[in-house]
Amino acid sequence: MTEKILILDFGSQYTQLIARRIRELNVYSEIVPCTKIPDITDDIKGIILSGSPFSVLSQAKPSFDIEKVLGKKPLLGVCYGAQYIAYHLDGAVQPSSRREYGRAYLHIIDRENNLFYGVDDESQVWMSHSDTVTKIPSGFHITAKTASIDVAAYASDKDNFQFPIYCIQFHPEVTHTVEGKKLLENFVVRICGCKQTWTPQSFVEETVSELKDKLGADKVILGLSGGVDSSVAAILLHKAIGINLTCIFVNNGLLRKNEFDEVLDTYHDLGLNVLGIDASTDFLNALKGIDDPEQKRKTIGKIFIDVFEREAKKIDGVKFLAQGTIYPDVIESQSVHGPSATIKSHHNVGGLPDKLDLQVVEPLRYLFKDEVRRVGAALNLKTELLHRHPFPGPGLAIRIIGDITPEKVRIVQEADFIFINHLKKSGWYHKVWQAGAVLLPIQTVGVMGDERTYENVIALRCVNSSDGMTADWSHLPYELMANISSDIINHVKGINRVVYDISSKPPATIEWE
Repeated sequence: MTEKILILDFGSQYTQLIARRIRELNVYSEIVPCTKIPDITDDIKGIILSGSPFSVLSQAKPSFDIEKVLGKKPLLGVCYGAQYIAYHLDGAVQPSSRREYGRAYLHIIDRENNLFYGVDDESQVWMSHSDTVTKIPSGFHITAKTASIDVAAYASDKDNFQFPIYCIQFHPEVTHTVEGKKLLENFVVRICGCKQTWTPQSFVEETVSELKDKLGADKVILGLSGGVDSSVAAILLHKAIGINLTCIFVNNGLLRKNEFDEVLDTYHDLGLNVLGIDASTDFLNALKGIDDPEQKRKTIGKIFIDVFEREAKKIDGVKFLAQGTIYPDVIESQSVHGPSATIKSHHNVGGLPDKLDLQVVEPLRYLFKDEVRRVGAALNLKTELLHRHPFPGPGLAIRIIGDITPEKVRIVQEADFIFINHLKKSGWYHKVWQAGAVLLPIQTVGVMGDERTYENVIALRCVNSSDGMTADWSHLPYELMANISSDIINHVKGINRVVYDISSKPPATIEWE
């Protein structure tokens, strides 16, 4: 039984960050909507109430039965969570007369408080709230303040509850709270008594054991993409059931240059049972004349399902469909606000399980992307798979603005190949999050030799990010960009101009479509 910290989500943009900070302490944490509180079982060692965009004074705040968790385990209320506890008991919360956003400095009043063990007085913390606790409940005492607010933190008196309650009106999970990690460690380890044994290796051992028990001698199919998520899922399943796993790697004709053969060879070297299906003609024929980005995605999704279904039916006795779903996908589908709005349809995996009438198994559904990579490293996954840049599900179709033709695919593949190789040779590939070439639907005048040309424009996109949710354009050296541009124009027929995208996300997105 894995011990864990339960995080109740009230819709804060920082909730996932709380979970990640705790997992960095080698303690498993799990996020659930505040509206769906599970039974408080023995494996739950502590509970955290997250922040929220709501006000506790608002009628629109999410429904929450605090009595299900109050005093049941050590409890930490963060910002909104701290205000909710005061509001529910006999304290008071009011709109701040002086709103506190950004940096503040914590004056610790109760130096004996375990939450602040080893934390410096006047340590920098990060505030983000428009309401504030103006009166703490009876049976509690103030533990810290700032220059702006009298109640920056408060806690239950000794023996007031079966388990202690700690409340803070700042965010320990963000990097601007300098000793936030220490504070979370105090709560998780010192107060909740977690043993810090949740490591990539322990995850591998536990997951493989669970997969063996769940799957037994049943057969499983998995759609490989060449990315880290599906690759790590495949290795875990292979360790559990061996030859009973069949992986299907589909060439949709929109992969990077040579990618189908290279990735297929890598998978075979890993000992995986992989079927390589070249369906590029099916996809390119279906995409003829389509220039709407959303229609491209839907068309690619439909053809993929058709191809996958056709190949899967050739395998006798399959009972399970494995998917590389990771934790952010799970959280977004069950958030306090309900399922997330569809931004791009290729982010969704719905449709395949129902159509194939198979049970779903998702070995990575409780891991963040960076944790997937750490598990991959523990599995000795090859570097070329483990640290590949993210690549969009529809492939180069959304890096070709306008309709898709084999000639346009060739141009983008060649330009992208030159771009990525320059990044690898210069040592920049592993310094950036993602890079690629985009073919624009315009032609420009150029001069090559003594002749006038009227050819295509390639835009290069290269960004830095930690999770893809936000991103900034990468400041590549001018000399490197000059060499890339020169090589693309000189070696890719049909290109006479190269531009560099210096937009951040937001307001732009990483991909152009």
